[in-house]
Amino acid sequence: MRGVPSLVLERDDCVGSLWRKRTYDRLSLHLPKYASALPHAPHPADAPNYLPRDDFVRYLDGYAERFGVRARTRLRRDVRAARFDAARRRWDVEAVDLQTGEAERYAPRFLVVATGSYDEKFVPEVPGLEGFPGKVMHASEYRSAKGMMGKTVLVVGCGNSGTEIALDLAEAGAITSIVVRSEVHILTKWILNLGVTLGFYLPVWMIDKVVLLLCYLVFGDTSKHGIPRPAIGPFARTQQTAALPVIDVGTYKKIKSGEIQVIPAGLKRVHGNIVEFADGRQYPFDAIVFATGYRSAIKRWLQDGGDLISDNGILKQRSPKAENGLYYAGLSGRGIFGSAMDAEFIAGDISKQLLPQAQGKPDH
Repeated sequence: MRGVPSLVLERDDCVGSLWRKRTYDRLSLHLPKYASALPHAPHPADAPNYLPRDDFVRYLDGYAERFGVRARTRLRRDVRAARFDAARRRWDVEAVDLQTGEAERYAPRFLVVATGSYDEKFVPEVPGLEGFPGKVMHASEYRSAKGMMGKTVLVVGCGNSGTEIALDLAEAGAITSIVVRSEVHILTKWILNLGVTLGFYLPVWMIDKVVLLLCYLVFGDTSKHGIPRPAIGPFARTQQTAALPVIDVGTYKKIKSGEIQVIPAGLKRVHGNIVEFADGRQYPFDAIVFATGYRSAIKRWLQDGGDLISDNGILKQRSPKAENGLYYAGLSGRGIFGSAMDAEFIAGDISKQLLPQAQGKPDH
């Protein structure tokens, strides 16, 4: 929209591959649609307030078509290296066309890293896991609980994916257990969104006091059911560590009723179909789902500026702008809302730098 030519290199073969290929069927956005839109394209009035996955995929497809992003995207390009050439004041980007195997090189003046924090799935090393006779999968491979009725299933990880997958399994009749090793804040969607709204008027510490009071009224003492809360409030914790609260969509009720068993210890080893936990307990399982998150691969290929990315893929600084024309979009830990803010800032900042060249064709 600002007239700055750009090119997108995408490793996958489609737009929105995370949403299209690596999410479970029941997923819907936790933030309302006003906070889940990209620049210049609000969701229509008749759209659900919390968009289901498939609706959001259609939104991304429409966005790419409407603004010509698809036409400026080269799919199946795997970026292998990017370094800044100080002599030319350009970035040297090496990529491979995964369809042909041919190497490609690009020399942009500006480089925007927008690979997200959910890059490569992470599965911890567990002795004996390779000999487990049942099904083992990462949350990114889980779609539904079809075929799981009556089976014992272990979900490892108590983030949003883990808790929703555990609920999906329990509702389908699976005998479900979930590993909860760390402290977790559980919120409802309306409490979360109230906190987000209060963020425009109140300091974080005050928001956390209001939110925690509401959480206690709704959930009571969650530690009684194996889910202790952190000492620091949910919004301050997200701000300081990028650790997101868990949005409850029904899982906690099934934990309280005993339909979902909480195991407060990590996996120690696997013997056949028996999983031994760090506290000595042992249980047999038919399947294991690792909802253990992702790791960022940015540092592997970004030679200059990769030190600004923490191990969990979150940007260490608040500004999406780095040095030498390098920017980071969508890596602040603020979800789609943060991605939209980053995008508008980056486009505006690049345009300002190109303004003196307005009479000629700007670099890209």
